[in-house]
Amino acid sequence: MNNSDTLDKLREMKFFGMFHTFKTHLDTGNTERYTPDEFLADLVEAEYEDRVNRRINRLIDAAKFRYKGSIEDINFHRDRSIDRNQIMRLAECTFIEKHEDVLITGPTGIGKSYIASALGYQACAKEYKVLYWSTPKLFTKLKQAKADNSYIKEMTRIEKAELLILDDFGLHPLDATSRAMLMDIIEDRHDKMSLIITSQLPVKEWYNIIGEKTIADAVLDRIVHNAHRIDATGESMRKTRPKKMEDNAYE
Repeated sequence: MNNSDTLDKLREMKFFGMFHTFKTHLDTGNTERYTPDEFLADLVEAEYEDRVNRRINRLIDAAKFRYKGSIEDINFHRDRSIDRNQIMRLAECTFIEKHEDVLITGPTGIGKSYIASALGYQACAKEYKVLYWSTPKLFTKLKQAKADNSYIKEMTRIEKAELLILDDFGLHPLDATSRAMLMDIIEDRHDKMSLIITSQLPVKEWYNIIGEKTIADAVLDRIVHNAHRIDATGESMRKTRPKKMEDNAYE
């Protein structure tokens, strides 16, 4: 079998990491530098890394993030009261292993959605299943699902996410249907999966947004007391960032 046949078969078997590495070695004439064991190890390592990267990219695509977030690009200026050490600890994603939640609050434009997305990207990089939703859009989607009898299917999809990001919570008071849906989501995830919630409103005002005392008590009891809290302050990033960066990086 010649090298061309080997390359064709690697590509046919979708061993793309091996294919590109083997082809590069052939093109550069580096094959003589390796022992057989070293050469095989190099090919296997390339294939492994390629498969991990493709798996991570699939997780990122499935998450449907609002922003392409990066922990390194978060603005930790002291005026924003965002604790770098806290963010770096959260970026390790041990909160997901422990099934803990993260609550991010602060005024509009401060970067809440970006921080949530950055943590979500970090979770995908560690191969966790993540799902991002704008909270109002999620409730609209679930109401449509109730109408066409796909509610259980949609809720199962949400339940499977190891990290669920609910962005823009509390823009409007919840109606009875949305309130019940929120309770379903929280109950399904409590002590089993993690949640990140962003909101312009301080947590103490969520009670009024949820409404109906019994459900509000049940929801807040499950998500507030043991959650990691990020309370961002400062001027809107929209006023201090160039338009292009604002569109790409901040809510």
